Amino acid sequence: MKIKKCKKGKLVAFPVIVAASKGDVEAVNQVLQHYEGYIISLSTRTLYDEFGNPHICVDENIRRRLQTKLIAAILKFELA
Repeated sequence: MKIKKCKKGKLVAFPVIVAASKGDVEAVNQVLQHYEGYIISLSTRTLYDEFGNPHICVDENIRRRLQTKLIAAILKFELA
């Protein structure tokens, strides 16, 4: 199934949502790509080294957990 890619800052297209809720892998990946920036911003943490210097990095564990929760929500999503 060929689905158009959505651009940054725009909503996810309805056909993509329908396909993703039915389990289409490409559509689920498109939804994940759409929310990738938001997921990264939620999983960004400030860590400090031994000298007290801050380092901003993405916590991969939190990022994966958020992606997994999004995939679970997509697959449970029911259209009326």
